Amino acid sequence: MNRKIIKKLLELTGLLIFPVLGFIYGWLNMNHQDAQIISTKLDSYIPFLPIFIIPYIVWYAYVFGYLLYFWWKDSAVYWKSLAAILVGEAICFFIYYVFQTTVPRPQLEGDGILIDLVSVIYMNDQPVNCFPSIHVLTTSVVMFFSLQIKGYHAIHKYLTHIVGILIILSTLFVKQHVLYDVAASLLLSITLYGCFFLFKAPAWQLERRPERKKREEYQTF
Repeated sequence: MNRKIIKKLLELTGLLIFPVLGFIYGWLNMNHQDAQIISTKLDSYIPFLPIFIIPYIVWYAYVFGYLLYFWWKDSAVYWKSLAAILVGEAICFFIYYVFQTTVPRPQLEGDGILIDLVSVIYMNDQPVNCFPSIHVLTTSVVMFFSLQIKGYHAIHKYLTHIVGILIILSTLFVKQHVLYDVAASLLLSITLYGCFFLFKAPAWQLERRPERKKREEYQTF
C-alpha cells in the first residue's frame, strides 16, 4: 500500500479521543449533587417540541460525518477541529466538575416514535452536564471550521449551517439545555475558532515575512 495512503489512514486514529471523552462525560453525568438550575424566564417560553428530537439525534452523524469530510479534504482543518473539540470539551468537563447544572425536563405524555426517541435520550443522558452544551459546542465547531475548507460548494455550505442551526435549536426544544448553555457554547467555539484561525494569523504572517523577503532578494540576483 502506498505510504501516502497509509499516512492518511493513520490520521483517523485522532478519532480515538472520542471514547476517552465519552468515558469522562459519563463519569461526570453521574454527579447530581448540588446541581444548579440556571434557566431564565425566557426559557419558560420555549415550547417542548418532540419533532426536534430528529435533529438532536442527527448530531451524532453530523459531527463524525463532517470530521471525516475534513479529514478527506484538508488534514490541517481536520486536526484543528479535533484539537478544538478536545480543548473545548476539557473546559466543559472542568466546569461540570466545579459547577454542575441541571435542566428541568417535561413530563412525557402520549405515545409515538418521537416521544419514544425523547424517552430513550432522557433515560441514557441524565439532566446534568448542561453548561456549556457539548452538543452545541461540537456542532458550532463543525460550522465555523468548515469555513476553512477550500472549494466548499455554496449549497453544501448552506446545508452545513442549516442542519447545524437545527441541531442547536433542538437542544432547547427537547429541553436538554437552556439559553445560557447555548450562549456559553457558542462563545467558547467562537473563541476556539479565533485561536486556531484568526488570532494567530498576523503573528504567522510576521514570522514568514522576513523569510519571504529574503527569498525575493535572492531571486533578484
